[in-house]
Amino acid sequence: MSNDVEHAKRALRAELRERRQLLSDAQRETAAAAIGARLDALVDSIGARSISCFLSTTTEPGTRDFVARAVRRGIRVLLPITRADGLLDWAVATDDGEIAEGLHGLPEPTGEVLSPMAVNDVDLMIIPAAAVDRTGMRMGWGRGYFDKTIGSMQKCPPVYAVIYDSEVLDSLPREVHDQPVTGVVTPTQTLNLSQTRH
Repeated sequence: MSNDVEHAKRALRAELRERRQLLSDAQRETAAAAIGARLDALVDSIGARSISCFLSTTTEPGTRDFVARAVRRGIRVLLPITRADGLLDWAVATDDGEIAEGLHGLPEPTGEVLSPMAVNDVDLMIIPAAAVDRTGMRMGWGRGYFDKTIGSMQKCPPVYAVIYDSEVLDSLPREVHDQPVTGVVTPTQTLNLSQTRH
């Protein structure tokens, strides 16, 4: 059973990855600007003073301008640093925004490294995803970092995945360790999906 689910996920991830790679630079820039404005509004609506976010890769919906703006607005932004054991360390985003290449070639901050526990203090988590379905079930890229992080938090804040509009799907293959998200932010909408996060 779980083998079928894994195969279905792998095929879907490949399709979604390919779709992202076909976007033009202009489409990416337009999407990033729209997503940034929606994320600003989300932060304001929650009244978040401390958030976690990710540094987008070239094919992911852009979050870097949003992170820079949040830092300038005095919001504490934690950025993930991948670890070999499958957990995430964190670093506080700074105005100079220095970035290095981390494990798996992902963009990561260069500041002081904080433990996986640091994320327990944030008011809002903004995370990457390959797709999210209408029940709030999220499918990541297969490494499980965010599922582990969310699953281990005692008191999880609202969690929003940043994706393109075409990645909001009716349903997704799921496994027991998959964690739902509160909602999604796309270039055209902010959707609240799941009430299961408390």
